[in-house]
Amino acid sequence: MLDELKKKSFISRFHQPAKQWIKIGILTLVYVTFIIWHGNFAWLLLLPLFFDMFITRFIPWDWWQRIENKLLRQVCSLLDAIVFALLVVYPIHNYIFQPYQIPSSSLEKTLLVGDFLVVSKLSYGARVPNTPLSMPLVQNTFPWGGKSYFENPQWKYRRLKGRDSVEHGDIVVFNFPAGDTTFTKVVNPDYYTLCYIAGHEIIARNPTEYGHLSPTDSTFRDYFALCRRLGRLAVRERADSLGKALWRPVDRRECYVKRCVGLPGDTLKIVDNILFVNGKPERRYDGLQHNYYVQTDGMPIGETMLKKLNVRKDDARLNFMMHPFYLELMGMQPNISVSLMPLTDKTKQQLESFPMIKKVVCETALEQPSASGLQNVWPLDGNYGWTRDNYGPIVVPKRGETVRLTLENLPVYEQVIVNYERNTLRVVGKNIYINDLLTDVYTFGMDYFWMMGDNRHQSADSRYWGFVPEDHVIGRPLFVWLSIDKDRGWFDGRLRWRRFGRDASK
Repeated sequence: MLDELKKKSFISRFHQPAKQWIKIGILTLVYVTFIIWHGNFAWLLLLPLFFDMFITRFIPWDWWQRIENKLLRQVCSLLDAIVFALLVVYPIHNYIFQPYQIPSSSLEKTLLVGDFLVVSKLSYGARVPNTPLSMPLVQNTFPWGGKSYFENPQWKYRRLKGRDSVEHGDIVVFNFPAGDTTFTKVVNPDYYTLCYIAGHEIIARNPTEYGHLSPTDSTFRDYFALCRRLGRLAVRERADSLGKALWRPVDRRECYVKRCVGLPGDTLKIVDNILFVNGKPERRYDGLQHNYYVQTDGMPIGETMLKKLNVRKDDARLNFMMHPFYLELMGMQPNISVSLMPLTDKTKQQLESFPMIKKVVCETALEQPSASGLQNVWPLDGNYGWTRDNYGPIVVPKRGETVRLTLENLPVYEQVIVNYERNTLRVVGKNIYINDLLTDVYTFGMDYFWMMGDNRHQSADSRYWGFVPEDHVIGRPLFVWLSIDKDRGWFDGRLRWRRFGRDASK
């Protein structure tokens, strides 16, 4: 009799309303499909828990509702709501949508500092997180400090097929490629640039010991290898100002947003500020702007004019004196101050129409290669004489394509081979060894992209840290849901209402 009662009690647990069976059916279908895509079938072990939660209820999931202490019951109710919210938010944040705030002016006039965006991860295909055990809505560090994720387990890169692919001109949100190693207190310049600068300074201060090496002659590989080695040691001793050096998985690196101007296989070149893609000048986007030196008849430029031109105060340098040599070089009058500010073609014409304006000259006019011989754009160990406004040509790597390697082009592809595609590389004399095999060719395992900001003279982009691998691509911004102008008061246009709901993908 007792056994029969237990049997009836067990069977009765399956007598649930049809809506509960529909819920568990839909959940099981979605969950199993997700696991098949992941390829991690160990997660199937959670299915019995989901079934019990909706149907059998062997585990007393609502045990806290029977607590007699009212305060403790309320605390448990709050924790239950938080856990449920996290369970809902986690898949949405990781696979569908992600919020993002514009932190800098690299896309100014297109996307503004203070714009809050909704980013679609489905546009280019949802990406499997490298670090599945992480707190949603927190990129890598809790507000009070400490990592917001566990480094293990680590999942391999995998991506669902997206609704479309990255195209020329798309605005893309991605993880910062050079952010694999970073400091807790300083993220810009990046770790590798800081190492090069520190190493270069050490060599410059010790000409007796290192004077036989030069960044411009046949010893440049030895010079930069020494730069890296000395720089790594130097920056790690500056923990008081830089903080602790950390390694971060791809999906936990800082998020950047730029415009894609180069697709896999494209050849890029910049000549006097004009970007050429496969030999053709790029399209002139409405928000495209460059820095200009501006000289007036002596009347100082103030914040009122900046507001008329829609130029941020943080992006402009007003009314300073320049050396007469540079003023003469630009055809400007001596002993009259100049201002430096970013302008689009439209705002440049607007500025030139003001009677007080006497001369407007693009900053490119004064750009020169570094006198030290240290190239100040990526790759830092390239011996090419490239600058921000005169750059390349450079070919963007494409999956499956093979490039012939030489000591001359190795600086361009070394980061791809070692950092992104996880190979070992060493140079012995004039011989190149990849994974300890002598070779002069390399076949790329991923697609790569070239990203640049529309605010060309105030953008830390691919010219400074190189290619963006496909596994770093997060998604496409959809629209602006909030926009705040920190340069204005709450009753003076701080909320930019006209930008609410604006398309952020163009």
